[in-house]
Amino acid sequence: MRIWGKIWKDNHMLRDTVIEDVSDETRTHKVLGALYEICLRFDLGKPIWLDANISEFKKTRRVHFRKDSFIEEIDFDSLELMVIEED
Repeated sequence: MRIWGKIWKDNHMLRDTVIEDVSDETRTHKVLGALYEICLRFDLGKPIWLDANISEFKKTRRVHFRKDSFIEEIDFDSLELMVIEED
């Protein structure tokens, strides 16, 4: 599985990274592991998965974490995760 993480501000991508997980873990564990790794690379606290985030991810294989998903203040509009390749 490959997941692309992007930080957006004012419709401009500020940073991005791709996480690849070839383990035998479940899809959920791979997604959560990728989110953890992306947050480490971008020096962010982990966002909270709200019901809207879960619903968006199930429908589109992508999710946007906005200010209401983070406990601390962020200086960007959203963190986007997108599945670009699945096993």
